Amino acid sequence: MGMLDAITGSAGSKDNSSVISLVTGLLANSSNGGLAGLLERFKAGGLGHLADSWVSPGENLPISAEQVQSVFGAEQIQQMASKAGIAPEALSGKLAELLPQVVDKATPNGSIPDQSSLQGGLGSMLQGFLGRQNPQ
Repeated sequence: MGMLDAITGSAGSKDNSSVISLVTGLLANSSNGGLAGLLERFKAGGLGHLADSWVSPGENLPISAEQVQSVFGAEQIQQMASKAGIAPEALSGKLAELLPQVVDKATPNGSIPDQSSLQGGLGSMLQGFLGRQNPQ
């Protein structure tokens, strides 16, 4: 089962496909450090234990919308919400729901893949997910 197959149940709407695009963009953006940079942000924000649980085999610890907002900051949440066309509070909640799952699926062996492997895999998974969306 692929990463996006695993999150389809929580990401079936058009708004959620925008959030999925944002999440995969965060993981694939090498100028911001990609997945490793994202995990580092959580560590710097005092939430490294949560992010580590998403990478490690085993249970993924949950994160709250407030914790997501504290890691990204209100300004970046606002910018991402604007891109996704949803309210900032809704985006924080969706990120809290999706990030543990996406990071878990992007790190199936309990380690962070190199950036080129990650980018190729995320692109393929995103295309597959968007191809399964119901036409609106």
